[in-house]
Amino acid sequence: MHSSGLAKHQVYAALMLAGVNVSYKSVDMVADIDQAVQYPTEFLKSLEPPGMPLHSLVPKVGSLIMLIRNLDEPRLCNGTRLSVKSLIPHVIEVIILTGYTKGDLILRIPMVPNDLPVEFKRLQFPVRFAFAMSINKAQGQSLKVIGIHLGTPCFSHSLLCVASSRVGTGKNL
Repeated sequence: MHSSGLAKHQVYAALMLAGVNVSYKSVDMVADIDQAVQYPTEFLKSLEPPGMPLHSLVPKVGSLIMLIRNLDEPRLCNGTRLSVKSLIPHVIEVIILTGYTKGDLILRIPMVPNDLPVEFKRLQFPVRFAFAMSINKAQGQSLKVIGIHLGTPCFSHSLLCVASSRVGTGKNL
């Protein structure tokens, strides 16, 4: 699934969970104050660069999230899947889904995308929802049940093969 469609599915899945939404908004600012007029805060909040968290994160207890930055290797690395245990005003308490671990705390960190014409900094939790994933992220994982959304054609036959081989039997596909 393409990342733009993936984000919509992630938000929909999060809204389906029982519980109270807690909204975390990022703090976005340009690096060069002279560009503040050219790139207002509202514009920066609308940007969704790859590898960056969204401006607005609305998790619930039980939400599945994934780290998008290395925080504390080898435990909290980019791609680590987590379950939200509790939501505190400036902290998300999580449980790591793989391995034997206790709870961990995720804090907001400053991140700067490197592939945009404007240099800006986003202060936000380094996570994205992990209810759905791209075929590339699924590679190498074994899953019990999967659904494949082909809103756009797979650009490679091998990607469809990777997606369909993540489960042991066709009835779980």
